Amino acid sequence: MDVFPAQRPQGRAQFGRAFPPSAEWLARQKAEAVLEPDLPIVDAHHHLWNVPNNRYLIEDFAADLNSGHNIVATVFVETLAMYRASGPMEMRPVGETEFVAGVAALSATGKFGPTRVAAGIVGFADLTLGANVEAVLEAHIAAGAGRFRGVRHGAGWDADPIVGNSHTNPPPGLLLDGTFRAGLSSLQRLGLSYDTVVFHPQLPDIVELAKALPGLQIVLGHVGMPLGYGPYAGKRDEVFARWKLSMTEVARCPNVFVKLGGMVTRLAAFDYVALEAPPDSEALSSLWRPYVDTCIELFGVQRCMFESNFPVDKLGTGYSALWNAFKRLTSGASAEEKASLYGETARRVYRLEV
Repeated sequence: MDVFPAQRPQGRAQFGRAFPPSAEWLARQKAEAVLEPDLPIVDAHHHLWNVPNNRYLIEDFAADLNSGHNIVATVFVETLAMYRASGPMEMRPVGETEFVAGVAALSATGKFGPTRVAAGIVGFADLTLGANVEAVLEAHIAAGAGRFRGVRHGAGWDADPIVGNSHTNPPPGLLLDGTFRAGLSSLQRLGLSYDTVVFHPQLPDIVELAKALPGLQIVLGHVGMPLGYGPYAGKRDEVFARWKLSMTEVARCPNVFVKLGGMVTRLAAFDYVALEAPPDSEALSSLWRPYVDTCIELFGVQRCMFESNFPVDKLGTGYSALWNAFKRLTSGASAEEKASLYGETARRVYRLEV
């Protein structure tokens, strides 16, 4: 995800880019009753930031959390927020963990509602440092006040600049690099997980990584990031077939878990700038069902967890409608299956004490 433009674009959406969501446009979304309001949910992936014209701090997140669903806890995932302004460059991301640990402490007071925000923290550390990253990881653990659970170092890369690569500016084949894998081995030694984002053509690299480091817990974000814009526009069936074939191989690696969500900007299933109003939850569930159903079928409920990816996915939907869409997708699941998808998998993977 690139640096945020100051203004919401006109015309077609800038797929793959984040920009300030339109409150006026979101207000046009069809009002819906909250489905299964008592179902406990752990939001397994969200962000907090304070960038120009696009602030999303605890009070902003709390307004979404308190919109009717029973969100009991959340997992924060790195997003370049509140880095230290000085000191060694590799240590500056520790400032984000310090910031989020403070947010978690604020949340624990109950002032912003019952949700335990940032019960788990996934930060950033430059894994291209190899074994030298261990000191950075130890600093994150100390700063996290018992909540630091892992690192996300994005590896999303495509040759076409329209796609927009991960903010880490990764080279192609990052996950295959020996020094990078040495950094991942440091994660494993310290009992931390690796969150990753790759685009669907890169999914074979996830298979190679999972096989090379079978003791490393890998969390694959955003259903494996199928792309639907730029060079992939108009190729929905071709992309889906390639994605499903690759995800079938990924699912054979027992150390890989997958997050269900994050499909607003990269999948480009609908144009969230050109539409008069956001789709309702029924329409969203129809757009996302092929990917979510496939992931659950391949990985099983004990290796899948739902994520909001807010506020990024706020570009296309409100928080309440998002979770209604997910609940429509699992309407036929058993109580035990829902418990895994909406909470238990995330609790187990991120070792949450909630």
